[in-house]
Amino acid sequence: MKHYLLFLFLSINAAITTPDFYQKLSDAAIALIDNKIEYDPTYYKIAYPNGDVPKGKGVCTDVVIRAYRKLGIDLQKEVHTDMSKNFAKYPKTWGLKSTDTNIDHRRVPNLQTFFTRHGEVKAVTENANDYRPGDIVTWMINDKLPHIGIVVNKKTLVGNRFLIVHNVGNGQVMEDCLFKYKLTGHYRYKK
Repeated sequence: MKHYLLFLFLSINAAITTPDFYQKLSDAAIALIDNKIEYDPTYYKIAYPNGDVPKGKGVCTDVVIRAYRKLGIDLQKEVHTDMSKNFAKYPKTWGLKSTDTNIDHRRVPNLQTFFTRHGEVKAVTENANDYRPGDIVTWMINDKLPHIGIVVNKKTLVGNRFLIVHNVGNGQVMEDCLFKYKLTGHYRYKK
């Protein structure tokens, strides 16, 4: 009986203290914070699968890609696989006639399409309490620049909002920017 109770206690304790997937995604995003990452939207030929742009470079999508990769999920491969089978469902903004493993996953509208098709679409609201750690949010900056970031489990000192890890030109940083730009999407994705 003693052993059973100890097992039960350890099982319950493990369930309480083991972070869930979205907590791990939040932690992965926080681990990426580096204001020395140069914002570089250059088209690079990269390996496939698990390809990445050169170390020390990246854009907003690379924050999301790198965070998921820390959890063993390769968005380069996931997006490519879905686009290959469903190319017509993805934006044609760039005039492509077929998939491109070097860049498709690095485009915000493609990630929005992928998360809509394979994740959970959450409401886009002006209520900070609707955004939880591990959520993916997208914006449109100045009505022309799509942007993406990850909600993390650190909060603002004033306003009690969760912060965002993203890269809009000052490196991979954590900021209070949830309502700084026009919100266009809100997702949760776990494979």
